[in-house]
Amino acid sequence: MNSKQRVLTALDHLEPDRVPMVSSFTPEFASKLKKYFGLRDSLVNPHGGIEHDLEVRLGNDILQTAQGFANSYYQNFDHGYTDDWGIEWKIVGYQTSKGPGKYTEIANNPLSDDSCIESYLPPDPLDEKKYESSKKLVQDFGETHAIMGVIVCTVFETAWALRGLDKLMIDLALNEDTAQKILDIPFKYHLEAGKKLAGLGVDMIWTGDDVGGQNSMMISPQTWKKFLKPRMATIFEEVKKINKDIKIAYHSDGYIYPIIDDLIEIGLDVLNPVQPKSMDPNYLKKRYGKNLSLWGTIDIQHTLPFGTEQEVADEVKTRIKNLAPGGGFIIAPTHNVQIDTSIENFFAFWNTVKEYGRYPINT
Repeated sequence: MNSKQRVLTALDHLEPDRVPMVSSFTPEFASKLKKYFGLRDSLVNPHGGIEHDLEVRLGNDILQTAQGFANSYYQNFDHGYTDDWGIEWKIVGYQTSKGPGKYTEIANNPLSDDSCIESYLPPDPLDEKKYESSKKLVQDFGETHAIMGVIVCTVFETAWALRGLDKLMIDLALNEDTAQKILDIPFKYHLEAGKKLAGLGVDMIWTGDDVGGQNSMMISPQTWKKFLKPRMATIFEEVKKINKDIKIAYHSDGYIYPIIDDLIEIGLDVLNPVQPKSMDPNYLKKRYGKNLSLWGTIDIQHTLPFGTEQEVADEVKTRIKNLAPGGGFIIAPTHNVQIDTSIENFFAFWNTVKEYGRYPINT
């Protein structure tokens, strides 16, 4: 099987030749891997970008192409910048035992003042120039790899980036009309972007927002159902009108048990990233395995950055043993691999999948 066949077979809840696998990286870790493989180094957006030499060389089964707010991250590591949503970003450094890293963080929210809301003009989701890299990826790799169109930060995260998290939370509780106006801005953009990507021939659409904390949801399930569920339902429905076979993934870090049934109800195919310190992957497989594929599950809070190589390998083997039978599983770290992870631990993950992830599963 090639990568595309492998992924689509697994997502149809059948057993391919081996468990599909994928990883994404912060720019610093991508640089380490490129040096390891002897590839040209450059700043690459971890959600997709226009270069996929590292992902192809590594052997990712899924290649990503991002549109919308996800492309606002990591635009420049030399100085702050303003993205095309009018959101200002700053560069923040941090230290790890494996070396220094940087993150981009939001510095200013263009809709923090109520007077700016009515006159705000979002970027154009139908600007053809934005989709040149997506078209090229489908053309170059659409026969060999599963292509995932990325529109994460679909509604909630982009909305609070525009408004400010504290103000958006107040709006959701006290100012419903204002909340609805602001939520509609990213919703309408990513709806059009998702439809455009589906029309280009991607195999998957990756949606979602971080609405889960470590042990509870950031917003109540009732708030999610009132404000976000109808918008996500529309996106799922409209994308599947274009391609009934397209697979839809939903991302939220953390604890989101209370909304999983709702996501399945509106047509979800794949849940990501299944953060194991917040939700039990074994429980999710047993309860939802016939209806829902799981993508992720490898712990980046402890095991991958701080565990031993043996601990990493053991976790991978456990996930494969419990989640891979019957298909419906894509193994991956639960976030971009960061500078605090060693090359050795990363390859302990990667090589263990290759060795033990073959069907029939025998770990």
